[in-house]
Amino acid sequence: MNWDDADNAAADRLVGAVADSDDQAVEAALRPRDLDEFVGQERVREQLGLVLQAARKRGGTADHVLLSGAPGLGKTTLSMIIAAEMGVPIRITSGPAIQHAGDLASILSSLTEGEVLFLDEIHRMSRPAEEMLYMAMEDFRVDVIVGKGPGATAIPLELPPFTLVGATTRAGLLPPPLRDRFGFTGHMEFYAPAELERVIHRSAGLLDVVVDAAGAAEIAGRSRGTPRIANRLLRRVRDYAQVRADGTITRQTAAAALEVYEVDARGLDRLDRAVLHALLTLFGGGPVGLSTLAVAVGEERETVEEVAEPFLVREGLLARTPRGRVATGAAWAHLGLAPPHPTGGAGPGQTGLFGP
Repeated sequence: MNWDDADNAAADRLVGAVADSDDQAVEAALRPRDLDEFVGQERVREQLGLVLQAARKRGGTADHVLLSGAPGLGKTTLSMIIAAEMGVPIRITSGPAIQHAGDLASILSSLTEGEVLFLDEIHRMSRPAEEMLYMAMEDFRVDVIVGKGPGATAIPLELPPFTLVGATTRAGLLPPPLRDRFGFTGHMEFYAPAELERVIHRSAGLLDVVVDAAGAAEIAGRSRGTPRIANRLLRRVRDYAQVRADGTITRQTAAAALEVYEVDARGLDRLDRAVLHALLTLFGGGPVGLSTLAVAVGEERETVEEVAEPFLVREGLLARTPRGRVATGAAWAHLGLAPPHPTGGAGPGQTGLFGP
């Protein structure tokens, strides 16, 4: 049967959608169900546990909760745990999906008493919706505007008490009036390797995969301090172990699998290494502008800035300076290259970070 290009493209999209759906289903199955199952974030877990226990003793609704931190650290999981611990349903939406005050009013008016509203990427909500949220969080009511112009009328709409759980990767973008209305704010930290090993062992048990201590340590060391990445790498290593090994995940099996998937011993992936390689070999280690660097690796500026850079900076491999991006000595060492200049910052005809 000969399909044309459109049919092939449609088939590829369908297969990709099914694969994404399967991954999401597995990821959902691996989520902890309560605070006792949740690994890591000890301080946030303790503080949040007190908030929820006190609310249950009072027989009331839990205070609004703001969770901040990098993607993949468990903010969505904690919101679901909050609902489960309080024995109430959860409604999930995101800031980009709420572009008008009417969108938010529609969601709020349909909440039941005590329900948890999880608002992901809350910093990306529109300003009109944000201003409506102030009153909803504080007074449990919203004003619905009927009509336009001088004849417009505000009709107050009472809301049942609810708990808003906001999640953000950029807490600094939240205006102070919104931050101040949260009764509890928790900042999610990156995980230590030992904590990630616990996550991997737990997930392996749920996936019915055998992983020894060394294999778990190998995966944890390449997971960038993030449980979501650890679980994703575990699933890929599982695939490798089942196809090319005896099904057991050892250090050797994990290392071989992650080499296939282009994740190196430090956790850098293809894009990370491409950015470093271009910065070192094409621009002598920098400084170089972000847009120029993005063009050199064939990616969008936003992709390099939001996906690759944060980890490279956190690992001490790249520095942001007023003049552009600069590679550190650790970057040269990691890729096994020798700096072309004693300061490690400039190539021939360039001025380095610390002078010519």
